[in-house]
Amino acid sequence: MLKIENLHVFYGGIHALKGINLNVEKGKTVSLIGANGAGKSTTLRCIMGLVKKNEGSIIYNQQDISSLKTRDIVKRGLVLTPEGRRIFPNLSVKENLLLGAYTRTDKNEIDRDFNKVTELFPILKEREWQIAGTLSGGEQQMLAVGRSLMSKPKLIMMDEPSLGLAPLIVKNIFEIIKEINSNGVTVLLVEQNAKAALEIADYAYVLETGTIVLEGKGSELLNNADVQKAYLGEAVIKTKEK
Repeated sequence: MLKIENLHVFYGGIHALKGINLNVEKGKTVSLIGANGAGKSTTLRCIMGLVKKNEGSIIYNQQDISSLKTRDIVKRGLVLTPEGRRIFPNLSVKENLLLGAYTRTDKNEIDRDFNKVTELFPILKEREWQIAGTLSGGEQQMLAVGRSLMSKPKLIMMDEPSLGLAPLIVKNIFEIIKEINSNGVTVLLVEQNAKAALEIADYAYVLETGTIVLEGKGSELLNNADVQKAYLGEAVIKTKEK
């Protein structure tokens, strides 16, 4: 569904992505993990046309989309839920959600999808006319995901959806990601919470300083000693050794 080949990105003199290859199969959840500065967000932004590649190809549904405008990429069913939520704080919850459908003209379908999103996130229905900036962090993240779903994506990319949230809310967010995937939406997830990201991933990649250093099934990487030491902490290793 999405295939990245030999992708290079430079920021001035910084070589941010060094020829990465990544494949996302239709219907799967794929996680991309790595430390701060590894190039995870750059990868997603490049896919969406927000950052220009210097070399390589981005193939989505058998078409190279690397020269398309972001709006046209969204129209094709590929959408990004950005890091930091990026909601419109001075607009209502409902207005934020409807802005997610700005590329669409099928009003009846938009209304149906609005109802589906508010069924998935009942708190958003309850607070439909509340100003978005007054929501809690967890509620704002739900709003950001809901806004992305309003574009009717075939593939949704999420950049650090658990960032800054309480553990209970994080658990809820990952359950929602699983439900979105079970409803037929392919997921590409960028996460620093490596354990949670690998637990729900069909396949995963480890990115270090712009290079893919490891890949495999999520369950395999979860049990990989190097991944455990680098991203899951010594406590995980000791627990498994008991």
